[in-house]
Amino acid sequence: MFAENVENSEINDLPLYQFSGGIFVIDTFDKLDYYLPLIVEHKMLGFDTETKPSFKKGVINPVSLLQITSSTQAFLIRINKIGLPDEIKNILSNEGIIKIGLAIKDDIKILRDINEFEPQSFIDLQDYVGDFGIEAKSLKKITAIVLNKRISKSQQVTNWEKEELTEAQQIYAATDAWACLQVYKKLNDKK
Repeated sequence: MFAENVENSEINDLPLYQFSGGIFVIDTFDKLDYYLPLIVEHKMLGFDTETKPSFKKGVINPVSLLQITSSTQAFLIRINKIGLPDEIKNILSNEGIIKIGLAIKDDIKILRDINEFEPQSFIDLQDYVGDFGIEAKSLKKITAIVLNKRISKSQQVTNWEKEELTEAQQIYAATDAWACLQVYKKLNDKK
């Protein structure tokens, strides 16, 4: 039903796929209080994190951003500014809310180091796509195989701790979490 893998040259010919819904940057507790009801009303969310890249051997930066998306809304939680509040921790440990991401083991570990929680109802696409015969492991390739679309990774190694995230960073961050959700939904349509 799906290809096992795809070449980068094939991906480059696909139409660009990026999040176009509402993007909400949460960098204060007041904004968290305001947007929290919009987040918790969803039973399925895309999930990802971003970390400021380090170009020095042995230097690992702390996580800067947590992205949680619905099909139409992206919530970019600036961990470097507000930490991991209990309200978000409660979403991550809520059995009734499915969180879909890619290569999430390290993301979850890093978040648990900030504020301990028991992760519940997480689905890692890297594992999940195997049930559909897909061997690709990157989100770029999985999105190309399942959705026949191309996502841009051009903002991946930008500074996620800047005072203000650029529009390009916001779209990239939203797209990464949202694409995970869209891939999962499409795969479940094929079951």
